[in-house]
Amino acid sequence: MDDLLGRQAPHSLEAEQAVLGSILIDSRCINDVIGAVRAEDFYLQTNRDIFETVYEMFSYSQIIDPVTVLDKMRERGVYDEQTSTKYVMQLMEITPTAANAKQYAQIVHDKGLQRNLAEAASDIVNTVYEGVGSAQDMLEAAEKRIYALRRGNTNDSLEHVGTILLKVFDRLTELSESGSDISGIPSGLRDLDKFISGLNKSDLMLLAARPGMGKTSMALNIALNVAKKYPKRTVAFFSLEMSKQQLVTRLISNESFVDNRKLTTGKLSMDEWSKIGIASSALSQTDLRVDDNPSVTVAEMNAKLRRIDDLALVVIDYLQLMTSSGAKLNYSGENRQQVISDITRSLKIMAKELNVPVLCLSQLSRANESRQDKRPMLSDLRESGAIEQDADEVLFLYREDYYNKDTEKQNVAECIIAKNRHGETGTVELQWLPQFTTFADREWRHNED
Repeated sequence: MDDLLGRQAPHSLEAEQAVLGSILIDSRCINDVIGAVRAEDFYLQTNRDIFETVYEMFSYSQIIDPVTVLDKMRERGVYDEQTSTKYVMQLMEITPTAANAKQYAQIVHDKGLQRNLAEAASDIVNTVYEGVGSAQDMLEAAEKRIYALRRGNTNDSLEHVGTILLKVFDRLTELSESGSDISGIPSGLRDLDKFISGLNKSDLMLLAARPGMGKTSMALNIALNVAKKYPKRTVAFFSLEMSKQQLVTRLISNESFVDNRKLTTGKLSMDEWSKIGIASSALSQTDLRVDDNPSVTVAEMNAKLRRIDDLALVVIDYLQLMTSSGAKLNYSGENRQQVISDITRSLKIMAKELNVPVLCLSQLSRANESRQDKRPMLSDLRESGAIEQDADEVLFLYREDYYNKDTEKQNVAECIIAKNRHGETGTVELQWLPQFTTFADREWRHNED
């Protein structure tokens, strides 16, 4: 670090000594220091050793004073017979007052953050000159490195209830003035919105079903509805299974009401070409963005999404195809469960950090197909424990006509709300329009004219 540009790394020896001296003078001020500064923020190794000793003593509720600290330093093997006692006493002598311990700690933390930033910048420069990977890979790696510093810099997360109340009242006022019956962004499916209160900020929503039930179609349905309602806001759709062209073909069918099969063959009438033109124009007015990289990780998603100014919704299709730490999911034993757990936890953290709803699709196990009633339940989720824990809402799609061709409920889909942090659980019936690969409310009718 000291060799970077021939300059000494940022630090404040006086502030470091004042923090430690304050703790030794009055151990009560340690409550202001712990959380405001970390051991790695101390530049001088001796100061870092003393702080780590104090931190360990604080963790075990031990008495902290010069004598006990020196004794603990001996126990930890960081005591120097020649200098330690003299230095600890000196720290108390040179500290102006313990009353300013929090301000001293902030200086130490800021200097530590500057050193970390300089180190990250140096690593980024080295990566560029080594020339390993593409420029885009380097850019994303740099963004992740800088963002990790920013995320680790949020020390004051414990907030007084009075401050939070002001934010709650601001939100209530906003909802009251909007005149909307739901708190979140409308999904376009009114009956579903009544149950889940729309798509709420920082929520992780899981939409799960067996293959062929219409998971992707419903996700596209919701993404398009949000994009059309908020044309100046961005909707991001990560597709790990289908290509961009396949997804947009479905969107055209959805918007134009031209049979999806005709779009795959290109055998279209003049009237249908006209409908496609109008639909394409409407789609172009939205800010719906599609990424079909099959090996994208949560960290890479996060890096891309942070560059978007006004993000409304994130959709991911689907969970079991996602990668973690650069490796495909290992579908065997505990490793697979741990990977799924890490991914769902990362998705929930991403939703909170970006403050947007994240809709993630998930596959179900075959367990439901061995039951007489084939409606899915939470236990059918692959690695259900981790998914249930992190998700704010869990929705299942089920169509009776998929299993029973003679049923009276032709083209009727059940959206089963199995978990709902915003209200009750239950079932909403939707209309399935297979020719347009989309869903609608039951009372919806399409006018061919």
